[in-house]
Amino acid sequence: MHNSSLDTIYADKKLSLIFKGELTLYDISKFQKKLDSLNFTKYETAVLDFTKATHLDSAVAIFITNLEKKLVSNGIEPEIICDKRDILNMIALVKSQKKRYAEKIEPKKRGILERVGRDIYYKYTLLLLFIAFIGELFANGFHYFTSLNHIRYKEIFFEINESGVKALSIVAITTFLIGVVVAYQSAYQLKIYGANVFIVDMLGISILRELAPLITAIVIAGRSASAYTAQIGTMKITQELDAMKTMGFNPYKFLVLPRIFALMIVVPILIFVADIMGIIGGMIIANIDLGISSTLFLDRFSDVIAAKHFFVGIIKGPFFGFLIASIAIHRGLSVEDNTQSLGANTTKSVVEAIFAVIVCDALFSVILTKLGI
Repeated sequence: MHNSSLDTIYADKKLSLIFKGELTLYDISKFQKKLDSLNFTKYETAVLDFTKATHLDSAVAIFITNLEKKLVSNGIEPEIICDKRDILNMIALVKSQKKRYAEKIEPKKRGILERVGRDIYYKYTLLLLFIAFIGELFANGFHYFTSLNHIRYKEIFFEINESGVKALSIVAITTFLIGVVVAYQSAYQLKIYGANVFIVDMLGISILRELAPLITAIVIAGRSASAYTAQIGTMKITQELDAMKTMGFNPYKFLVLPRIFALMIVVPILIFVADIMGIIGGMIIANIDLGISSTLFLDRFSDVIAAKHFFVGIIKGPFFGFLIASIAIHRGLSVEDNTQSLGANTTKSVVEAIFAVIVCDALFSVILTKLGI
């Protein structure tokens, strides 16, 4: 235990606060209670006397600094009397630190050129990181196929089930409804010109070449890209990836490649199902709205729709699957050690995967059209 006290003396509009003994954190409430009973408006000057104080810790130094500030705000000029260097140094240290953190640094306003330059450089660094990821992916993929023993069949089939089989229903329903909508909207226009039978041509080419592959890829991007990013990102946050590396397991061979190969295998299969469901949806509307029987629809379909349109759509599948999986996994590996980063990267993976799929589809359309396919 230590003895400490605060004595107050007032005379001629002058307030003297005399601190005695060892002043620590535990004395602040006692001092504050005594100061609250004073009416500072009656005084013009105040003396803080520490000549009888033996020690002062940082908490009391902060209290004294705040007291000085309060006195100044009440129009009272404070004065410190002390003959001990350590007490004066402690008070001076607290004042310097409070002044340092109180100073607000005005943010520098960036010009439009600087903002554009920073954004471009940021995108450029992201592109370099993605290229490095793709390079490491191909390097590990080459080693992956040097021996059949390296291939993780169990993991690949597991991911095919998770990303493909379980997505079959949503892909089928979505493309069926797309076929219904496209056929219904087209039927109204075709009836005007008496060209009902041409709905088969339009549905066959649009669904097989463009709509079925694109809708399937977008559904898979929204479903599997988010799942991949969340899974890999969570493993990174919980340091499971570091544990795998410590035990000598290559995350690319055990986590990355099985997911990518699974999606490259399963997306063409889903596109095939989407083709069937989209055509069935269109055929139903053609029968209901235009009076085209299913037999007539299928006969016309086999006569006017070349097999190349079907294969063009199927060929897009592995490319879409690779883009979706690689972007999603790259975003998962980019997650930092917090849940906010996990959520942000999951959102970005879906958006970027859908954007990449649309760009890839546009390139396919331009190149194949130029080649006459």
